[in-house]
Amino acid sequence: MGWLERNIIEPGKLPLLLALVAFVLTFLITRLITRLIRAGKGPFGNVSSGGVHVHHVVPGIILTIIGGFGAVAGGQHGFGSCLAAVFFGIGAGLVLDEFALVLHLADVYWSPDGRKSVEMVVLTASLVGLLLIGFSPLGVNDLNDDQQQNRAVVLVNILVNFAFALVALFKGKVRLAVVGVIIPFIAIVAAVRLARPTSPWAKRFYRNRPHARARSALRSYHHDRRWVTPMRAVQDWIGGAPDPEPARSLERR
Repeated sequence: MGWLERNIIEPGKLPLLLALVAFVLTFLITRLITRLIRAGKGPFGNVSSGGVHVHHVVPGIILTIIGGFGAVAGGQHGFGSCLAAVFFGIGAGLVLDEFALVLHLADVYWSPDGRKSVEMVVLTASLVGLLLIGFSPLGVNDLNDDQQQNRAVVLVNILVNFAFALVALFKGKVRLAVVGVIIPFIAIVAAVRLARPTSPWAKRFYRNRPHARARSALRSYHHDRRWVTPMRAVQDWIGGAPDPEPARSLERR
């Protein structure tokens, strides 16, 4: 209780904690319900209006708007701000659960592309968790009190860390770039390592460097072989395995 009071309530982070809990619980409950609907079990079913399937991203957007404006109006303390944070967390959970649908503008919920929703939820929850335990974006938390009072030092620190995150992004390391905004060391490591072969960085700077292209492709192959299958297994365990893709016909047309 002392830790909660000292690290969450006093700094005004209780709304953030409530939003994170609501976000994670909403996603897990939503996935449970959709998996039951998919299996034909339980009392749940798809919601339709006038023959149109109403995806849960729709109420999610409404709740996110209500919670977002409520949080802005309510500040960091008080019952109103906490209630707005819960609304925002629920709405964000519903929206990001169908992130892949919004991205592809198609109902890919149970397709392999639907894994992007699970990945986005896990990434978002991780970033919010880092903020909750005290990390500040772009490494500002690494500065001492005197440095934080010096605007020039803060500005340079932000620009340098942002530059590393941007390089990591152009090298095709999206997850590391996003996490690197909160933990700069990760962005630095991602920025100095080889780019992925399909990234804009590789296409621009490895065009006339066949050795670098070959190393990039080999490293990307070994990385994907080591991590992609376990990551997909975890995503399927959390969000449900996608429907098998139909076999492609080998007949010539």
